[in-house]
Amino acid sequence: MATKAAAVLLTVPGPDGDREVRLTSPDKIYFPEPGITKREVVEYYLAVVDPLLGVLRERPTNLKRYPDGVEGEPFYSKRLPKGAPAYAETVRVTFPSGRTADAFCPTEPAVLLWAANMGTFDFHPWPVRRADPDRPDELRVDLDPQPGTDFADAAAVAAVLHEVLDEAGLVGWPKTSGGRGIHVFCRIRPEWDFIDVRHAVIAIGRKVAERVPERATVDWWKEERGERIFLDYNQAARDRTIASAWSVRGRPRATVSMPLTWDDLPDVTPEDFDVRTVPGIYAERGDPHADMDAHAGGIETALEWYAADPRGEMPYPPEYPKMPGEPSRVQPSRARSSTSENKR
Repeated sequence: MATKAAAVLLTVPGPDGDREVRLTSPDKIYFPEPGITKREVVEYYLAVVDPLLGVLRERPTNLKRYPDGVEGEPFYSKRLPKGAPAYAETVRVTFPSGRTADAFCPTEPAVLLWAANMGTFDFHPWPVRRADPDRPDELRVDLDPQPGTDFADAAAVAAVLHEVLDEAGLVGWPKTSGGRGIHVFCRIRPEWDFIDVRHAVIAIGRKVAERVPERATVDWWKEERGERIFLDYNQAARDRTIASAWSVRGRPRATVSMPLTWDDLPDVTPEDFDVRTVPGIYAERGDPHADMDAHAGGIETALEWYAADPRGEMPYPPEYPKMPGEPSRVQPSRARSSTSENKR
């Protein structure tokens, strides 16, 4: 019978001296295809803990946990898990339903290693900081490939998005999703609420889709998207989160959501970035998004675009309360079928 590997103590710098984080079951296989162990995942996070903390610091953060590895059933922790160390901090957030929760709020490196030991692959931060959890300081655009499209198609649409963001007065910072998609984040001043920021994303997405209608869409209903890249504006809704830069994704290859420059996008693939390759890339190149905080912009122009568009509001996800001005949440084919039945 194989002997279970002993726990390992990791030394992590803290605000008042080093902290020790206990790594349990270090030899447990998390990714069978490349044979990546729990130890490798946690040590990966130790290697990139500085830029990762820069992304997550002071943000309410959901943890997507895979305690049985990538082939097990994952779940989200939207509240601080039980057994958290005393130095793990929280922030009160309000969900669309009106309920509240004390969410995990990273403030130092050791808590990220503790979360990784708890089986966390992806860190999903809210686009707000603890000082003002109702006003986003980050505008996010999720370029989601639909069936028949791939990462190269998303990169082509991202180039158009780059142009539109420039016209809106916003600086975009792209990253791989870790899958086939691309995420683009823009730092903004925390002067607008979630509804305003979502409207800005709708307006930006519409501009992109108008310029390349054969490649991009903002259509909420899957039956209308076709083989195009969907700019998922609802990722800007309250309580919707996107995996952070540097997060390990729950995919067979242990790919990482990798921060990039715009010049990188045409020449990379998601498979270039995984738990084993990213530490070396980071050591060589540093953090491509290190200057993001120095480029906070406003969404005034995007909101002007939204106000001038007669199409107005778009559907929210089904679990959200009905919002003012929102169109029907019935998919178009069902609505047409119902109308036809009523005419008989």
